Formats: sequence, C-alpha cells, structure tokens
Amino acid sequence: MKSYSPYSGIEESCYVLGESGIFYPGVRIENVSYPLTISAIQAAVCSCLANGDKPDRFLQEKNPSELQDYWIRKFNMVHDDAEPIPKMVYAPLIHKNRPVIEILRELTGNAVTPHSSFPVSALIETKQGYIPGVNVEVSAWALGLCAERVAIARAIASGFNNLESIVVYAPKAEFASPCGACRQVLAELMPDSSLELQHGDGTLSKYIVSHMLPYGFTSGALKK
Repeated sequence: MKSYSPYSGIEESCYVLGESGIFYPGVRIENVSYPLTISAIQAAVCSCLANGDKPDRFLQEKNPSELQDYWIRKFNMVHDDAEPIPKMVYAPLIHKNRPVIEILRELTGNAVTPHSSFPVSALIETKQGYIPGVNVEVSAWALGLCAERVAIARAIASGFNNLESIVVYAPKAEFASPCGACRQVLAELMPDSSLELQHGDGTLSKYIVSHMLPYGFTSGALKK
C-alpha cells in the first residue's frame, strides 16, 4: 500500500480487522491544507464503519498514525504488533452494471450518522468501476469523514489513481453540495474531474471539481 504523502514523505499504512473477518486497508493521505490530512488508521476505521462492520483489531504496517491511541481506545481494538498476512481484504470496487442512482440510494443505508441523521453517499468512477463512500460520524466530530473522503481514502488505499469523476447523493438535502473540507481534498486529488450532485428533490447538477473551490489554497513550496 502506498501513501499519498508529497509533503512529508512519510509512508504510513495499516489494516483494521472488522468483526466480520474482513481486513480494511488504510494509508496516509496528505493535503496541502495540512489539518485535512487523513491518517492511515482514520481511513481504515471509517472504511470499516462505512461497510456496516465494527473495528476489532488494528495491524500497523508502516509508521504510527496520528491520534492512533484515540482510535484504538474508541473502538476497544486489540493492537497486534505481529503482522499476519491479511486474507479477506476489503475490495471496494462496484461494477458498472447498475444505474448510479440505484447504487447511491442503497449505499445511504450504510451511512453512520448518529448525530446528524443526514446520510450522504458518493461514488468515484475509475476505469475498473465505482469506489463507494458514505459519511461516517464519530463522537469526536472533526475526526469523522464525509462520503467523498471515505471514497477517496478507499480508492487510494486500494491503489486506484485514475479517478475520473465523482457523484454525490444527499437524499435529505434540497441542494447537495460538498463541504469546504471535501472541496479542498477533491481539488488536490482530482481537480479536473467531473462532479455530479444528485439532490434530494430528484434533480442533479454538474460541475468541474476545481470550479467548486475558486482561489483554493495551493503551494508548491510545501513539497520537499
């Protein structure tokens, strides 16, 4: 597993084993707006929860994650120092053989929204198929991830780099729209991609990702 770490150069990866027996990979995903960096364990835990699973064990591959102790305590995970070979690794890919809106509606059932009751689902299109995401809320509000970033985290951890487009669905929103944090992350990782917003009233609108964050922060000076 390869991190996206152009600023620090730190390679950080892990697996979270769910109670289902599935291993969920996670890698570090940095952002030029540093506080939006997703740690490997955050990515893996949110992927697990977004699949309707519960984190059970944590297996570190490369370098400790930020706030690692928080995530381990939060879900009472066992921290395995040993590195068993993962067998059932989560494969997020969904084949393009069903209508997109049908998949998005089905995915909202996996949203983890104990605080907001506001489910959101997202699909990132690659050449091989769709990578799904739903919003995941945890008690430390800022450490949860929106549907767009769960999908991004899954795509990168699974080695998908050809992120062609993204569709977002928010059934309770009169007008679905990515939050500022998601716009910043998407603008860095797939700026020229198409963004389709499926609104709660059944309408949709289309944009280019970079157009959703005019004058967004960028700086080549941060790269080593």
